[in-house]
Amino acid sequence: MRRPDNGLYVPRGSASDAHYALDIDPERAGWTHSSLRVVELAPGGTHTFTTGDSEWIVLPLRGGCTVRTKDGMEEEEFQLLGRRSVFDGVSDFAYVPREARAQIASGVGGRFALAGAKCERRLPARYGPAPEVPVEDRGSGTCARQVRNFAAADVFDCDRLIAVEVVTPGGNWSSYPPHKHDEHLPGVESRLEEIYYFEIDGPDGFGYQRVFPSREGGADVLAEVRTGDAVLVPDGWHGPSIAQPGHAMYYLNVMAGPGGDREWRIRFHPDHANSTGGYR
Repeated sequence: MRRPDNGLYVPRGSASDAHYALDIDPERAGWTHSSLRVVELAPGGTHTFTTGDSEWIVLPLRGGCTVRTKDGMEEEEFQLLGRRSVFDGVSDFAYVPREARAQIASGVGGRFALAGAKCERRLPARYGPAPEVPVEDRGSGTCARQVRNFAAADVFDCDRLIAVEVVTPGGNWSSYPPHKHDEHLPGVESRLEEIYYFEIDGPDGFGYQRVFPSREGGADVLAEVRTGDAVLVPDGWHGPSIAQPGHAMYYLNVMAGPGGDREWRIRFHPDHANSTGGYR
């Protein structure tokens, strides 16, 4: 079940290349800041990339790796223990600054997300330990879900990048009530471009993602999503995200925007603002 989406629904394999299973940059998305790449490594595999004008977080989705960064004569190395899958809990991660060179190496192989954002400040390379990731149980009943705020705006220091993970139990709704962040309204709403990347527990599992217009001609998506799919949210009310009964849904949210302050401020849709489902 899908609505015309103007390319905002990105099926698995439709944005791949020789290096990445998924490669969404601002040019591909038609916006200015947010990026997401997913690299899959065979056992003993390596991947090297330059960060350019963006900051990046290397986040294991499956498996562990070593992340090495180099900036001139400065070198850093981080051992990421990773995890067996996104449904096994939080992972440690590595922050890689702009204007650097980085290598990901994995003895066991795996799948690794590179969440990125164009930025101005150059911050130091750092390691993010899994035990320090705040985990929040949000919502109740059929709107209950788990939010892993590993790079939320008030948790881990970045220049522009905001990134969190959400796990929704089978049969539940998340990203609810529908909300938006497509206007700059100081103290009320921040303007953020957002990418949803999905994985579903089980080989035949699926879910649904809804985005609907907040303005005439705005984003309009109703997509059946499976592992490896993504949905772009340049604007509009987004939610709910719905997990198939019996199949938990995972999504990685990557956000960044042009505002002067790195903050996540949202407005709820007025028809759903009194929902007891919590938010996101």
